[in-house]
Amino acid sequence: MGAGGRMSVPTSPKKPEFNSLKRVPYSKPPFTLSEIKKAIPPHCFQRSVLRSFSYLLYDFILASLFYHVATNYFPNLPQLLSNVAWPLYWAMQGCILTGVWVIAHECGHHAFSDYQWLDDTVGLILHSSLLVPYFSWKYSHRRHHSNTGSLERDEVFVPKKKSGLRWWAKHFNNPPGRFLSITIQLTLGWPLYLAFNVAGRPYDRFACHYDPYGPIFSDRERLQIYISDAGVLAVAYALYRLVLAKGVGWVISVYGVPLLVVNAFLVMITYLQHTHPSLPHYDSSEWDWMRGALSTVDRDYGILNKVFHNITDTHVAHHLFSTMPHYHAMVATKAIKPILGEYYQFDGMPVYKAIWREAKECLYVEPDEGDKDKGVFWFRNKL
Repeated sequence: MGAGGRMSVPTSPKKPEFNSLKRVPYSKPPFTLSEIKKAIPPHCFQRSVLRSFSYLLYDFILASLFYHVATNYFPNLPQLLSNVAWPLYWAMQGCILTGVWVIAHECGHHAFSDYQWLDDTVGLILHSSLLVPYFSWKYSHRRHHSNTGSLERDEVFVPKKKSGLRWWAKHFNNPPGRFLSITIQLTLGWPLYLAFNVAGRPYDRFACHYDPYGPIFSDRERLQIYISDAGVLAVAYALYRLVLAKGVGWVISVYGVPLLVVNAFLVMITYLQHTHPSLPHYDSSEWDWMRGALSTVDRDYGILNKVFHNITDTHVAHHLFSTMPHYHAMVATKAIKPILGEYYQFDGMPVYKAIWREAKECLYVEPDEGDKDKGVFWFRNKL
């Protein structure tokens, strides 16, 4: 016993915490892509048709179960319980359909199977059912993977330089404006990107994912853009027939609102993967593919990581090896962390806090003071 009858208890040393806001190194990495690949177990690059379809079947079973419960039991509930049940259905069905969206995304990367025709067939059906033009997005997304982190050539969520901000930016740089911006981004961001290339790479003329002759696509891709449009139109017509048979309210409740949830998650996931205070962007004087691919961050969505087939917490590995199926990505991520070292970025902040922080801190990009001749740009928020 010591003075005053208090016993001195030695404190246990705290484990060092990973600083997610520490800048990722922007110098050329001391490792190569082949060295990273050698660290990954070979089986991680093997695609299994049966295993890929098993995840899709699992999602379909859950989506069908939620649909059956909602359409057969919710109409008989008292009004108070119905007001609770429908939002639960929208959230849960939206999460499951986001998983379906992710599997279609895998098809676009040729990560679903060893057969390109099968990947494109499955991807076209799945994405069309969610009103996504499959081939259109497949090609623009492929260019995103080829140019990640480039201020001139990346396809989506290309940050602006301070000189490129619109006049209204300063009026939205406050909590109410930030909330409004996030709300618009999550509700309208995806259709605005597809239809008007909002938040996409600037082109010298109007760019649209539905236009086969738009600047996004090459001549050899145009026929498949027509096929994508036909897929979306076919689903739109099916929805029109459903409205005639069931009513607009039924279609909105069963399909429309869950689709809004899918779109919101898609925008949130993509935005948070590529927007973070620690991540650099590069102009043409500095950019190279490896540093661009490493300019992304893994996030933690809790139980939704599994629901979303780990697209959320294995995105770094995905950008390095996009044809790797999602069910091997966790093993691959664990294997590459020791190789990447400080070049690997993970942020475990809850995503609802993260999207608010990034909307506040990541308004535009500029080089560091004194480094005006360098082509390395960092997020800023001082207007």
